[in-house]
Amino acid sequence: MRQLPNWLDAYMEYTDNQESPDLYHKWCAVHVVAAALQRKCFLNWGYITFYPNFYIVLVGPAGKCRKGTAMGPAYNMMRDLSIKMAAESITREALVRELKQSSGTQIDPVDGKMYLHASLSIFSPELVVFLGHNNQQLISDLTDWYDCRERWTYRTKNMGTDDITGVWVNLLGATTPDLLQTTLPLNAIGGGLTSRMIFVFERNKRKVVPIPFVSNKNKSLGEVLTADLEKINMISGQYRITTDFLDTWIDWYTAQEGNPPFNDQRFAGYIERRPTHVLKLSMIMNTFRADGDQMISKEDLLSSIALIEATEKNMPHTFGGVGKSQTVDVTNKVLICLAEKKSISMQELIGMFYHDADRDTMDKVISTLQGMGAARLRVSGTTTYIDYTYHDHAQWDNTDNSPLEVMRNPDDE
Repeated sequence: MRQLPNWLDAYMEYTDNQESPDLYHKWCAVHVVAAALQRKCFLNWGYITFYPNFYIVLVGPAGKCRKGTAMGPAYNMMRDLSIKMAAESITREALVRELKQSSGTQIDPVDGKMYLHASLSIFSPELVVFLGHNNQQLISDLTDWYDCRERWTYRTKNMGTDDITGVWVNLLGATTPDLLQTTLPLNAIGGGLTSRMIFVFERNKRKVVPIPFVSNKNKSLGEVLTADLEKINMISGQYRITTDFLDTWIDWYTAQEGNPPFNDQRFAGYIERRPTHVLKLSMIMNTFRADGDQMISKEDLLSSIALIEATEKNMPHTFGGVGKSQTVDVTNKVLICLAEKKSISMQELIGMFYHDADRDTMDKVISTLQGMGAARLRVSGTTTYIDYTYHDHAQWDNTDNSPLEVMRNPDDE
């Protein structure tokens, strides 16, 4: 019997004395529990079977958000549980070999049949090291593996073929927006692999912790978390849904179909797969609860939707600097700067970005932001200011302000 009523709540308490943002820790917890469940658990959904695997990428400026710090406790728990993890720097051939060697067996608790599965978790604090530069073959492999094929065939070096039965791959990585943009080819953004990834973007750490000590209470809580994770690792078989889940799902699915979280072609593929992410996440939310009993309820669904929507608030910033325009990168950087500062003088702005743009380029950037409805010029005395204004998607503001509050004139304060 598990000791903790809710594994996620306990994990958040365990990591409370860290600087990393809450969303980083929550998605790390998702990865850990998914890694414990492996391909042994599933949800039948019409003609499709879903398995609890995720491709989660923590994204943030270098050194600011403590991405690696957030991943540390997750790694330690997976290591203590002896969960099969791929090496961070590895060739494609070696990765395929590790996936094949991770084969295990599952006995269905209902029909007693034995099934083979190859479950492997990828843990990469430096995702660009794992992916390499423009590695089309690895990107293609990861795309194939996400859907957990019953059988995956690959060609060996000697031009023969080999099969892996019951593929299941789970990924947690971290990177910066700049490195991600140089690693992934432009044509891969918007579909394929990126549509299967959940990008957790944060700009800043959640708080300042001068001494991130681990108290005796926290050490004890960590031991309990690991003990409960061992129990979770023993779960297998089918997850089922309750009537209240189905009723809520119908309402949510219908409403979100014509109301995407943002209108951005770089995330068109993600938006199409959004319901899949929510269904998979509902399995994890159910598993977090000690009394879940593999019966996914309305509570699990609402928790999944809440986490997805919180993550989507900043998700578009992941590829903010990606595009064919020569000024798209600096435009995105200036937009983020404006969203944080709300108002800045032209002199200060040019001084901040002199290494990215000259005065003519900056004029083009400001003109673009004005056309987007994201900025306006204001003259006070001899100084020209650029004010941040409400954007039609409301995705650039990292506060809880309403659109009316964001649109207020700084002169009115």
